[in-house]
Amino acid sequence: MTTSTYDRERELTAAITPTVESTLPGVEVLAVELLSPARFCVYVDHPDGVDLALCERVTRLLDTYRTDWTIDVSSPGPERPLRRPEHFQRAIGGTVKLKTADARRVRGTLLAADDDAVTVESDGTAHQIPVGEIVRGNLIDEGR
Repeated sequence: MTTSTYDRERELTAAITPTVESTLPGVEVLAVELLSPARFCVYVDHPDGVDLALCERVTRLLDTYRTDWTIDVSSPGPERPLRRPEHFQRAIGGTVKLKTADARRVRGTLLAADDDAVTVESDGTAHQIPVGEIVRGNLIDEGR
């Protein structure tokens, strides 16, 4: 059985996050996304913002991966990645779009989030989705 893209992303996230977050105070790894079989992007955030110098420091920390991978490091951008329960908890009240492991897509207002599930209101219906089933989650900036 081959490892799915999302499983590989979770493995990379689990390996990369402790290294980055323990070495660079205040830096939070939001997500690791595979862009191709040999390229991934690490989305990071910092209370003072993300600049080129911070991206370079993160990239240097990941030098051991650069023999097999091309690595991009980026700020969250307008569609901030949401992957962990604490990401969803901070986004309550915002508009989110989610993709689940079974390819279901939900876009709506995030009503609630805990360690196990999120609740999203879409077209007048509340959808409760287990966090473990979410393979992509993003906070949508609607210019508010």
